Amino acid sequence: MIRVDEKGFYGKFGGAYIPEMLHPNIDEMKENYEQIMASDEFQVEFRSLLKDFVGRPTPLYFASRLSEKYGVKIYLKREDLCHTGAHKVNNTVGQIIMAKKLGKKRIIAETGAGQHGVATATVCALMGMECTVYMGALDIQRQRPNVERMKILGAKVVPATSGSQTLKDATNEAMRQWINNPVDTHYIIGSVVGPHPYPEMVARFQSVISEEIKWQLKEKEGTENPDLVIACVGGGSNAAGAFFHYYNTPEVRLIAAEAAGLGISSGKSAATTALGTPGILHGSKTLLMQTEDGQVVEPHSISAGLDYPGIGPVHAHLFDTGRGEFVAVEDEDAMKAGIELSRLEGIIPAIETAHAIHALTMIEYKKDDIIVINLSGRGDKDLDTYIKWGGY
Repeated sequence: MIRVDEKGFYGKFGGAYIPEMLHPNIDEMKENYEQIMASDEFQVEFRSLLKDFVGRPTPLYFASRLSEKYGVKIYLKREDLCHTGAHKVNNTVGQIIMAKKLGKKRIIAETGAGQHGVATATVCALMGMECTVYMGALDIQRQRPNVERMKILGAKVVPATSGSQTLKDATNEAMRQWINNPVDTHYIIGSVVGPHPYPEMVARFQSVISEEIKWQLKEKEGTENPDLVIACVGGGSNAAGAFFHYYNTPEVRLIAAEAAGLGISSGKSAATTALGTPGILHGSKTLLMQTEDGQVVEPHSISAGLDYPGIGPVHAHLFDTGRGEFVAVEDEDAMKAGIELSRLEGIIPAIETAHAIHALTMIEYKKDDIIVINLSGRGDKDLDTYIKWGGY
């Protein structure tokens, strides 16, 4: 059985490795989040906003031309059609309600590709809360449209200028800010990372994805279970959502596509399961890329949302136990896959999602298999990267 224990561990991975000053924040969450989530009041508000604000359920779309090319039935779970353009809003809606119930007045967040930042700024505008988003200075440059969206929505965007100036560094800055403002501030973490209870809480908010896949596939194919579910993994919230209701269904293969960057051996990669070892990152024990003396190795991916040196503890557990199958997709192959989907199906995917599309070429499957790919986000934010890469 794959489930989190009372201390926040999935097998060997998870927990809350945090400085003393963060204990009040985390303890408050641990003591209250399950009770709040289970309440009828919370569920009514959460489900109502998912339906009327986010636009759920998102379609499960049969990709006929992609299916024809690969000789297998391929369905795309269209999270790109969520309000704000990605799955991230499922989690931010849940967490903003949680913050409100805990009496918080101010929200902080980190973002890489900017989708979580936009989703956080969106729900803060909806609820009338002050919002500050920390974003790597490099990511601010390469994801400019999302920075502009956040500002229009009323958020303050603060650049992280240390390290690689990407997602890891933005997370560091957000954590520091939270330590300094423990009473009135809630930190909306955007992925299944960080100290317990965040990985499990975020996964549960995102589990609406696999919840919908089950009944949608039943309608279309007469079965709740596909043969394979494929999703990209940086921290891994979209994958956790797509896998959640299949964790304990061993006949469903769970395929996670990581970012190999310029190649696993290039020194410019974010392929955590290929290069990582157990360690502590942002408050939890997980797999991360690190030197022999425990210093974090700077990751690289053409995709800002996969440019992270670790994975969430649930994914580390899936890898460690063999329940999940992990592939590492290089920048060039991801870009080609993004263009392929655009021209076969008329859907321009986020570059993160394009990694999951390319995974089709890296795995074995049977002709009569049913594959669901979680199309985690749309490619509007990545148009400059696509254009520069392809010379369009």
